[in-house]
Amino acid sequence: MIDITLSDSQREIRDKAAKFASDVLITAADTYEKHPTQKERFQALRPFYGQAVKAGLVKGLIPKPFGGTAGTVVEAALLVEQLCKHDRSLSLTIFSTGLGLSSLLIAGSPEQREEHLKPFLSGEGEPLASLLHTEPEGIANWLEKGGSGLRTVAKKDGDDWVISGDKIWATSSCGWDDRGPDLMCVVCRSSQGGQRQDPDANPVDSTMILLVPREVVAKNKPEAYQVLKHIESSGFSATGGPHIRFTDFRVPGKNLLATPGTAGAVITRAFTSSAALVGAMATGIMAAAFEAALAFAKSDSRGGAQALLARQSVSDLLMDVKMRTDAARAMTWVAASALDNGRGGELALETKIYCSELAVKAVTDAMLAVGVSSYNKDSPFPKLLNDAMCLPLTGGGNVGIRRRQLEQIFVAEDYQPWAASFG
Repeated sequence: MIDITLSDSQREIRDKAAKFASDVLITAADTYEKHPTQKERFQALRPFYGQAVKAGLVKGLIPKPFGGTAGTVVEAALLVEQLCKHDRSLSLTIFSTGLGLSSLLIAGSPEQREEHLKPFLSGEGEPLASLLHTEPEGIANWLEKGGSGLRTVAKKDGDDWVISGDKIWATSSCGWDDRGPDLMCVVCRSSQGGQRQDPDANPVDSTMILLVPREVVAKNKPEAYQVLKHIESSGFSATGGPHIRFTDFRVPGKNLLATPGTAGAVITRAFTSSAALVGAMATGIMAAAFEAALAFAKSDSRGGAQALLARQSVSDLLMDVKMRTDAARAMTWVAASALDNGRGGELALETKIYCSELAVKAVTDAMLAVGVSSYNKDSPFPKLLNDAMCLPLTGGGNVGIRRRQLEQIFVAEDYQPWAASFG
């Protein structure tokens, strides 16, 4: 039997998320948009993030076996959609802490989990985690044999690892004060001499992950970890995705999370669930655009004798936006459910690609229905459009990474086209 009706517990999660969003997130933008720079806007998120921690949203990123309260991916999708309807910058900061912790949850030893999860389980403060993977030169082809691969390298020196290299776009990797978040998971390439990647080597064999808590940053020289620049982004205008540089940065050997040769699988797994949740982010954006355009079309006539919604051209546009939103939500729920049942990789990739690109079209159609006033800065639509435009480009770009991953599934000799759909 197929039934996607929400259970009582799922409905409760959705309702609580909607209440938190309407009570807390709705005022966030008015606070941070007053600031002129990305860095200041990000720092202005801190008290709102603290309220999310107190509300259990960060503890809810950690599965119950590890002391958290996280449930299913379906429940996460319900939460993500509601939060993203109201504010994407704060929502992304919360969810990126989940991505930052994912490698630790997947590959960490019991001792590593016990040590590094503590601030995220306390329900206090404003703890941040970040997964540092992307580099200024790009990483779409980082696992291609013969390429330059990762430029961030780590060499063994006694009991320590020493990191050198640049990372960029890793959400919250600066921390609230430019001295690092509570935990960084740094993806790098093992190289004793720091030389370029061997063109004959398999990049997977040298990829590793190191755990860098805030106290390790404090023990290094100030110049060993530097925030070179806070990137001013068109969308998600209050998230922190800076350009970071490590220079002879020392990390204790016990903080090796994924040994060379094992990290690639950890990273792939970490990004699989996040792909489905991008679908929920896209759905939240589309839902917000539809609601705003519908309210405008019901209340404004643009000088005519009847409301805009009575005009077929306008109602047709809004019908399309509504259908796309419902389709994206259904696709996201199916992909999330499949992940919960251990078979959702292909559907998660499809959801990330399809819904992120659909969101851009949905917002622009909502703006067409409203007209030129939708382009005003005090309208909700410019922010919705800028945030929607970001989704196909990040979280594994649709062209460089996600479609390639899907292609690899398709070309497998034993590929069964509808196995992911029907189980």
